[in-house]
Amino acid sequence: EFTAKSAESALSEAVERLHISSDKIYINVLDEVEDGVRVEALVDVNLALEGKRYLENVLKAMEIEYQIELRTRGNEEAISYVINSEENPLLIGSRGKTLEAFSTLVKTIFNNYSKERVVTTLDIGDYRDNRIKQLEIVATKTAKSVARSKISVRLRPMNSYERRIIHEKLSEWHDVYTESEGEGRDRCLIVKPVVKEI
Repeated sequence: EFTAKSAESALSEAVERLHISSDKIYINVLDEVEDGVRVEALVDVNLALEGKRYLENVLKAMEIEYQIELRTRGNEEAISYVINSEENPLLIGSRGKTLEAFSTLVKTIFNNYSKERVVTTLDIGDYRDNRIKQLEIVATKTAKSVARSKISVRLRPMNSYERRIIHEKLSEWHDVYTESEGEGRDRCLIVKPVVKEI
């Protein structure tokens, strides 16, 4: 909500404030005030399609042939994209870093349009599904080793998404537990034995 000289100038100001094109903004005049009008700027956009358009524009700019599958759950509470192309390794990047960057960009686009939290997932060539399976295997093997040896094991640094997968996989184990340690890119998980008091 803000005050403007007129509904027309309010639209220009909303475009400037929100960094969104005018065709996606609806101006609702609430009342007239001394120096103009009090308005609310409402954003009218389909988040799922906006994210898809954004990804398509990036892939076209990279001159990559692609297919994008889009799925939504609820009233756009969860949106997922699956990209497949001949250039999957390039789009995934080393240890999924390029894929992670794509995911961050899509989330940033959504944050421009909505204050509501939208659960967003992006996968390229089933990389995430395969990565989840790999991480769950690592979690199980590490937990068995720690439970047997009673010696903590520090895993290599991981992003929050990967750490959460291991946390969840080991959350029901009774003889080990997980703790995060470190900051930023160096943040990692430590799998520790549960010490039972006698």
